[in-house]
Amino acid sequence: MTIAITGATGQLGRLVIASLKQKVPADRIVALVRSPDKAADLGVAARAFDYAAAEMLSPALAGVDTLLLISSSEVGKRTTQHRNVIAAAKAAGVRRIAYTSLLHADRNPISLADEHRATEADIVAAGIPATILRNGWYAENYTGSISAALANGAFVGCAGEGRLSLAARSDYAQAAATVLADDIHAGRIYELAGDDAVTLADLAAEISHQTGRDIPYRDLPQGDYAAILRGVGLPAQLADGLAAWDVDASRGALFDDGRQLSALIGRPTTPLADTVRAQLCTKE
Repeated sequence: MTIAITGATGQLGRLVIASLKQKVPADRIVALVRSPDKAADLGVAARAFDYAAAEMLSPALAGVDTLLLISSSEVGKRTTQHRNVIAAAKAAGVRRIAYTSLLHADRNPISLADEHRATEADIVAAGIPATILRNGWYAENYTGSISAALANGAFVGCAGEGRLSLAARSDYAQAAATVLADDIHAGRIYELAGDDAVTLADLAAEISHQTGRDIPYRDLPQGDYAAILRGVGLPAQLADGLAAWDVDASRGALFDDGRQLSALIGRPTTPLADTVRAQLCTKE
């Protein structure tokens, strides 16, 4: 059985392959990437694969039994790009697709959910057995801002007291590898999130604890937070999106207490303290 992973040189893709290599022989794994040269260090076969180049996708999937479709990074273009991959998978005879969707995509108010809902529907319409991995927020989405918080003396956002069921990117990668390695997961939808929900104030407190500094959480109006993000160089559309998603999170959009992620990977999800510590270590 050959297992292929799209976006294999991305942050999640690399972790999925590393985890999958612990479960199946490396010669059964194929990395699907825009630039195969950049996949040389993965230790698996690599094939050229560009979501937007529909004509090249089906040949690249020749002989693939199970495909992990990691959602495209190009928000706004995802529906078409994913549809290209799904059509190619059907033409190539792929027997199962796993797809990285969004937590509670069927009802999540976060704007990102629209494209995920469309892709989930396209997979159903294609008639290919599937496993839907509805991933919650990566803890790294927030811990990546630790340097800015330390520089400015506060962690800022607009998520209020919203409870965030964060998990480390490596937790989600291990879940994907677990699903890819066993067909028993076909036909299932998993709502994946961290075991313990936290607020951004909790995150700020953890940063303070580990650094010995007083780093409070400063909750801002949505427009003010978006302006700060634009001010540090983020494109306006992304800045506005991040601020809006924080507001959605304040209303529970990123909370889940089902613990399906820890059940799937067979261990507790990575504590937030560990992700904070890892981020601080990269800055030393």
